[in-house]
Amino acid sequence: MRKYAFEMYLAFKSRFVYRFDLLISILATFLQVVIYISIWKALYGANESIDGISFEMVTTNFILGLAIINAYSFSDLDIQNKLKDGSIANEFLRPVDYKKVILSRNLGNILFKLLTNFLPALILSLIFYRIFIQTNVLYVFLFILSLLLGVITYWCISMIVQLCAFWIWNVWSVSTIKNVLVSLLSRSLIPLWFMPETMRNIITYTPFYSIYYGPLQIYLGQKEGLDILFLFLIQIGWIGVLLIIINVMWYFGKKRVIVQGG
Repeated sequence: MRKYAFEMYLAFKSRFVYRFDLLISILATFLQVVIYISIWKALYGANESIDGISFEMVTTNFILGLAIINAYSFSDLDIQNKLKDGSIANEFLRPVDYKKVILSRNLGNILFKLLTNFLPALILSLIFYRIFIQTNVLYVFLFILSLLLGVITYWCISMIVQLCAFWIWNVWSVSTIKNVLVSLLSRSLIPLWFMPETMRNIITYTPFYSIYYGPLQIYLGQKEGLDILFLFLIQIGWIGVLLIIINVMWYFGKKRVIVQGG
């Protein structure tokens, strides 16, 4: 575990090198908040709520969703790049699980973005906008737990895209399709509250639902009791299925690797 913790630390520390990029990223995040909330404010007009959804809930849903989206800085090209330059062979020889190394590095990047990107943007948003503050400690705990399961779910999806590099020379197109699906089916830019009920029911059973929207509904108090339990079961179930797919792809993918030169 210490080896993976060190990989996580290195990933976190390396992000401090580009300090100007960090400042621009914070400003860009807050600018997104301003633009999006301005649009929804115009749509709501003088209405405090639409279909039972208050403007404060929409604002909170977007700001927290944006934070989660920015934190999920998973690269889909790590394995592809190592296959192209042949360094994947070195990863096979190291006394660590390369999949866990990738996860550790991703967690380091997530921690960095939460502390340096999300936290400043959240403070600015609290100053200028009304945000729903969940005071129930249990709901906050369940939200964090569900969010962690969402992180693992998203990492699994990203890992499957990366493993496609064993069969596809360039996974950029697959990564683009994945990003579009995640944006449409789970992002907070278009809350599922305003989608047709049939579509909402279908999305509920997909892994994309448990990445952002499900955890956010717990925080906003839109889920309770059996609904929360059902969400956890869906998240754990999808993680299990995705991990099986990852291990199968990894097993057969390694057999296809041929490294020439030396």
